[in-house]
Amino acid sequence: MDVQDFAGKSILITGGLGFIGSNLARTLADGGARVTVVDSLIPDYGGNLFNLRGYEGRIRINIADIRDEFSMAYLVQGQDYLFNLAGQTSHLDSMKNPFVDLDINCRSQLFILEACRKHNPAIRIVYASTRQIYGRPDFLPVHEGHLLHPTDVNGINKMAGEWYHILYSNVYGIRTCALRLTNTYGPRMRVKDARQTFLGIWIKNLVEGKRIGVWGDGLQVRDFNYVDDVTDAMLMAALSEQSNGQIYNLGSPERVTLKDLAALMIEVHGKESMPSFLFLKTASPLT
Repeated sequence: MDVQDFAGKSILITGGLGFIGSNLARTLADGGARVTVVDSLIPDYGGNLFNLRGYEGRIRINIADIRDEFSMAYLVQGQDYLFNLAGQTSHLDSMKNPFVDLDINCRSQLFILEACRKHNPAIRIVYASTRQIYGRPDFLPVHEGHLLHPTDVNGINKMAGEWYHILYSNVYGIRTCALRLTNTYGPRMRVKDARQTFLGIWIKNLVEGKRIGVWGDGLQVRDFNYVDDVTDAMLMAALSEQSNGQIYNLGSPERVTLKDLAALMIEVHGKESMPSFLFLKTASPLT
């Protein structure tokens, strides 16, 4: 994959002021693409103008909500590619406010897809899904044929949003694919809370000299993706005709337990006097 393949192309990134979206926007702008990002900048959802500092003259920034069907109908016109990253990602928030999660992760996805069907059916769409929709795995490693049994409202709604994209590919011929992401980390990740990934709150606790809270016995296994690898995968999927109507897991061959990860982060941080980590009594139902 060569980012220069996108030179001169018109790119729309929903959620483009967030962690992954801003990294993707920077990469595409550096490759000569004409990039527009759309973000609502709702405080709890991760968008931050700082993430595109220094690129203001090279990337068009549109402050809008993907729940506004009229804005989306306008924004998709003339675009060659759409990287659809906007969404509500917090599992806990989805349980507290299920209708908001439904609105953002389901209803708004139909607004976007209908806008593309009516105003730009030739567009190529890459949708950011999540491996959270598998729930507690029946076997490892988890492949795309694994049964889906999400454990929260967010997982159910993300699953629906993903399948809306595949449906529009199968029925209307709109070129879409979905990438199921997991535990992405890297520059511009949200660290003030755990709304995007538990790594954020762990990093915050390290910086503030607090303990890391590890659920259960800490033997749960996770894999992690560096953000540059995730953006590369998105660009590869966008360029591939073989990905039309397909769903792919993004993951790493390297697995680590939460206990070992916490110990590694503390070792790298280098504060010998800091308490190591705190085992919480029961495993979180949302991890």
